[in-house]
Amino acid sequence: MNNIPSRGFHSSEYENRLDNIQRLMRGQKMDAILLTTQVDIEYYTGFKTQFFQSPTRPWYVLIPSDNKPKAIIPTIGESGMSQTWLDDIQTWTSPNPTDDGISLLLATIKSLTSKYKCLGVPKSQESVLRMPLDDYEGLINSLSGIEIKDANKILRQVRLVKSSAEIEKIRHICQLTSQGFIDLIDLLKAGDSERENCQRFKQCLLALGVDDSPYIVAGSGKDGYGSIIMGPGDKIIEEGDLFIIDTGSVFDSYFCDFDRNFAFGHICDEAREAYEVVFKATDAGFRASQVGNTTSDVFHAMNDVMQKGGALGNSVGRLGHGLGLQLTEWPSNTATDNTILRPGVILTLEPGMAYLPGKEMVHEENIVITESGPEWLSKRAPEELPIIQ
Repeated sequence: MNNIPSRGFHSSEYENRLDNIQRLMRGQKMDAILLTTQVDIEYYTGFKTQFFQSPTRPWYVLIPSDNKPKAIIPTIGESGMSQTWLDDIQTWTSPNPTDDGISLLLATIKSLTSKYKCLGVPKSQESVLRMPLDDYEGLINSLSGIEIKDANKILRQVRLVKSSAEIEKIRHICQLTSQGFIDLIDLLKAGDSERENCQRFKQCLLALGVDDSPYIVAGSGKDGYGSIIMGPGDKIIEEGDLFIIDTGSVFDSYFCDFDRNFAFGHICDEAREAYEVVFKATDAGFRASQVGNTTSDVFHAMNDVMQKGGALGNSVGRLGHGLGLQLTEWPSNTATDNTILRPGVILTLEPGMAYLPGKEMVHEENIVITESGPEWLSKRAPEELPIIQ
């Protein structure tokens, strides 16, 4: 595919991210923020590794309120971190259960917290602490006189608005995956299992140029499916089945997240009509995704269409979410979220409805908010439910 975005970012990208978070830190009178997760560390440093899949070693980055981030990491990661824009890298030999970097971390935190006497730690909804709880409790107990404040709200505020370089990466993975779904129509086969059909899909995506498809889920059943987070399993696809595949594929660490529905041979009228309703609901969500509107406006636009279309309920709890370095990011399209939409915000639109007892219909697309209105990042699904003969 043409116009493949450059991998990585110029150092100015990280400088802008740092400026944004430090401005918010000073407003909160926060001396430093402790980062421990793969996504947070990569976002502020550019450090990419699959090694976070091993839970053995902790990794720490501190963001000061007035200087470049400081890395405190296992020696095994020193050569990789030295290739980033950081120049303050401390290491220790890990694993070391008696002191797995804690003394280095403690000393650095104390050196940074003299002004406001406040350390930020991500603590609220959709945050994760990736270090042993015993070590964290010992660290906090050793920081007498230092206030520990939640940093999650300002961290997610910075990540909410994507740069033009981030948007192009997400646009690219959305376009690759859209083409994969188009090509899949000729590869799907009744008589094969969900797993076999999803394996073909993943092979197709890899051939198109995605880096990976770490998230491929599927569900199927006569006239509909009951779950959108399980599978693929070994259930055989049969005539009369409705089959959904939802994928989070990746290019240069950035995700897409959308699905497609397929019917085999024939489908009941209720399923066909439900597909039309969620398609129209997606259009309504798209029209509502304007600068100055909120995620709750987007939710209500989609939900109103589904209620008028005969929805029996919704088991998902939200109708879409943010998207970026993670498959799902803050915010959520719910009735009470009320996050104000700004240029550069990327959302999934994901209306879902029950239309028969135990049967769900879910549709999802990816969009970006711009000053002139929303833009589709994924290629729009067919207006009518595809029938595989």
